[in-house]
Amino acid sequence: MELIFEYLLSPQTLVLVFVIVLLKTSIKFVPQNRAYVIERFGKYQSTKEAGLNFILPFVDRISADRSLKEQAVDVPEQSAITKDNISLHVDGVLYFRVLDPYKATYGVDDYVFAVTQLAQTTMRSELGKMELDKTFEERDILNTNIVAAINQASGPWGIQVLRYEIKDIVPPHSVMEAMEAQMKAERVKRAQILESEGDRQAAINRAEGQKASVVLAAEADKAEAVLRAEGEAKAIIAVATAQAEALRQVGEAAATEEGQKAIQLDLASKAIEAKRAIAKESSVVLLPDGGTEAASIVAQAMTIINTLNKKV
Repeated sequence: MELIFEYLLSPQTLVLVFVIVLLKTSIKFVPQNRAYVIERFGKYQSTKEAGLNFILPFVDRISADRSLKEQAVDVPEQSAITKDNISLHVDGVLYFRVLDPYKATYGVDDYVFAVTQLAQTTMRSELGKMELDKTFEERDILNTNIVAAINQASGPWGIQVLRYEIKDIVPPHSVMEAMEAQMKAERVKRAQILESEGDRQAAINRAEGQKASVVLAAEADKAEAVLRAEGEAKAIIAVATAQAEALRQVGEAAATEEGQKAIQLDLASKAIEAKRAIAKESSVVLLPDGGTEAASIVAQAMTIINTLNKKV
């Protein structure tokens, strides 16, 4: 036991321990996306970035450990007054990152608190430039304006604001009721407009249908009349053609000797039938002048026919 104690208190062991402690305090491994702010005798000396770094032991010290990652900070709910004097309750989320660890350490005491307060005041200022309806319609423009205003003021702090997103905009209860009534009236108006447009289109469709029906009926009547006229014209032509053909055939037959005899017989028969009819209808009895009455009638008829044939 005494030997071990003597070994631990030996000069060689003490030197080894001193060297180990010296190396441990002088070698610093900085993680990725972080930066160490080093002070020497209480004064800024350097900024150590990610990787292996060396400092003077017992002289240099790590004053601040700054994260270079993008950070998200919840902006607490606050009240703001719009351009048309409506009080709103607004909250949001702020996204930023440290660009310069030196400025973030020595330019402001607490950069997270400072940038959050700056976001609140900027948001109140931007909302005061807009009317209530615009705050709902132009959120993107509002967010962009807030980011630009914060970046102007946070430059000396080594902070870059990347985005600002408004989470909720809550107007007073009375305003919400008025907005709901307005939206309900707008929906009713749109429904009535759509209904009237539907009725108008239906009336137009019915009128066009009736018009088309009348046009089709007129065209059908016209086509029917044309077809009927064509049919009647064809029938008249056919009858006239048949009559002409009959007359032609009769004329050809009358030009022969047999045809003459047939005509004489036909005329005699018709004359006898005519006198018979007259005798039935009248109380006066007509007697022929002689036995050659029929023959004389036939002879007269043949004379007329011969005369007509000569003229032809």
